[in-house]
Amino acid sequence: MIAPILRDLATLREMTGTWHRAGETIGVVPTMGALHDGHLSLVAEAKKRATRVIVTIFVNPKQFNSPEDLANYPRTEEADARKLDRFDIDAIWAPESDTMYPPGFCTGVSVSGLTDVLCGAHRPGHFDGVATVVTKLFTQTAADLAFFGEKDFQQLQVVRRLSRDLDLGVEVVGCPTIREIDGLAMSSRNLLLSDRARVKAPRLNEVMEDIARGLAAGKPMADLTPRALRALENADFLSVDYLELRSCDTLALLETASEPARLFAAAHLAGVRLIDNIDVPVAR
Repeated sequence: MIAPILRDLATLREMTGTWHRAGETIGVVPTMGALHDGHLSLVAEAKKRATRVIVTIFVNPKQFNSPEDLANYPRTEEADARKLDRFDIDAIWAPESDTMYPPGFCTGVSVSGLTDVLCGAHRPGHFDGVATVVTKLFTQTAADLAFFGEKDFQQLQVVRRLSRDLDLGVEVVGCPTIREIDGLAMSSRNLLLSDRARVKAPRLNEVMEDIARGLAAGKPMADLTPRALRALENADFLSVDYLELRSCDTLALLETASEPARLFAAAHLAGVRLIDNIDVPVAR
């Protein structure tokens, strides 16, 4: 079944109201389009967990720090709709910008604490934009469940806190990162990499896996980081925003893997900012 592409909020609400009155559950997969297998894995999980599935496609201007970055973000709605055909979803919610942020819009949602570190520290206002648009998408789609990838782990934790703190009643489901065969985490931004840069991009994950092995053996980050930064520099990563070990639950900075933790990285390669994170087992 080809899912209808909806842009009118009244039509969407009429549809979701009918589903809820029939006792059906609604799963939503929020995206900014340029869909890849990582997104599609979320759709597959939503199909297992919910009786109705909506995929949202909206390039949210409020979560971009740079107008150039916003302008360059890939927009492939027609191709995205074709990729979704085989999943037999129920609707694609692709609102216009004026629907999301009409003239005079002046309300924002902010989640403190979790947003002060990692990407939040390097992209001021980014997570305010994420929190605001996710709140709107949850209420617009009347979602019961929402599916997010662990590739954006900080975002996942922010959205979980948001739903819990505001009593939105949405179960936020985290799904594993999907990777290319060479280990590069799938991302819409990978489309912006040149052929030469794409060959070098998997080095980020390789370096992170090396650090994770050292951490699992009981070594501290201070001993492992210098070598890792040199390896990234040698692979033409021109700058590293962060390479940090943090608590899974609180995102507090850690020096050793003394509790369930994740290793986070953000680095720039040929003008493209790549992010990744991996699970780190508690040290032996």
